[in-house]
Amino acid sequence: MKSVPVKRVAILVDTSTTWGRDVIAGVHRYSRENVGWQLFVEPRGVEQRRWLPIGWKGDGVIARVGFLDLAKKLKSLKLPVVNVSGITLPKLDFPRVVSDQVAAANVAAEHLLARGFRHFGYFSLLGLEYVAEHQQAFLDRLRREGHRCDVFAVSPHLGAEPDWNLDMKRLGKWLRELPKPLAVFTWNSSSARELIYACMQSGLSVPEEVAVLSGSDDDLFCEVTPVPISAVQLGCEQIGYRAAAELDTMMKNPTSKVVPEVLIPPQGVVERRSTDTLAVGDPAMVKALRFIRENPARLMNVSDVARQAGLCRRALELRFQNLLGRSPASEIRRVRLDHAIDLLQCTNLSVATVAERSGFSSPEYMASVFRSQLASTPLHYRKQN
Repeated sequence: MKSVPVKRVAILVDTSTTWGRDVIAGVHRYSRENVGWQLFVEPRGVEQRRWLPIGWKGDGVIARVGFLDLAKKLKSLKLPVVNVSGITLPKLDFPRVVSDQVAAANVAAEHLLARGFRHFGYFSLLGLEYVAEHQQAFLDRLRREGHRCDVFAVSPHLGAEPDWNLDMKRLGKWLRELPKPLAVFTWNSSSARELIYACMQSGLSVPEEVAVLSGSDDDLFCEVTPVPISAVQLGCEQIGYRAAAELDTMMKNPTSKVVPEVLIPPQGVVERRSTDTLAVGDPAMVKALRFIRENPARLMNVSDVARQAGLCRRALELRFQNLLGRSPASEIRRVRLDHAIDLLQCTNLSVATVAERSGFSSPEYMASVFRSQLASTPLHYRKQN
């Protein structure tokens, strides 16, 4: 019996970030589960040029196609290529699998709004259309909620990296002049780091006066700061897995139609100390919100929360409505839902156990909340995410 030749696939992404390593891990997982490719990867930095070796013989490429020279080179190979870069290049028709930046910005806004913030900023990088899209999606979401957002923009040094010598005094002046407590969202962990250093130089405390949230998570860089940085967790491994699936289809059937662009939703927010605060000046509300947030598995009701806050139920409901625009019961459901989502995504616990550990009175009640809020059942949500 004649053996089927093993496909050879090159992965041209950086290996210096959590993003790149997770994309590679997703490709590897697809290969291991389905096809058993030979994968070709080499260590590369974010802005380091990624090329195929001269004379390389392969069957397909998954690449972060961020510059025209690479795009032209890949086009000349006449091999199936899947692009995982958010950068848009002219006349480039490789199918793309990328992060859904609008969804990521919405997740960030929800995270900050849920902590009571009403004053916002966005630290932006000029000349990068994907950063501009990210910024606009964040501003649009806040505008729908009745809030405005100030923007401070600087020119990047390399790619999407801020200059290490940017004017900290000017950045600090912008931060000082905005109303407090303030929440600032930005594109990546290096931009978030500069925000934290500017706060420290300006005498602003993080997160009590200024909360900082990164638009992407890097488990090393988000920890290597005086205040560990909270970050949106992008579906990087899912990007790699789906890109591999698209490439597999293209290699098996070169004439098959593939989706031009696949958007992968974020996985939520990795909360570290830079946003671990509640942006309310009312001590009773701080007690109430902390009690709800720290006890997701507890079978609590609104009266329990009112007792913890030292208020009668009616006074608590009025303060929630005035400060957050929602009821205490809605906040309890929101925290329980977030906890259930985290358990479904990150554990193999049964749906019944997830319901119990998330404070839902029954799996059926949790399922009804999932259907009303996410148009999905818990089991389907787990499979999709």
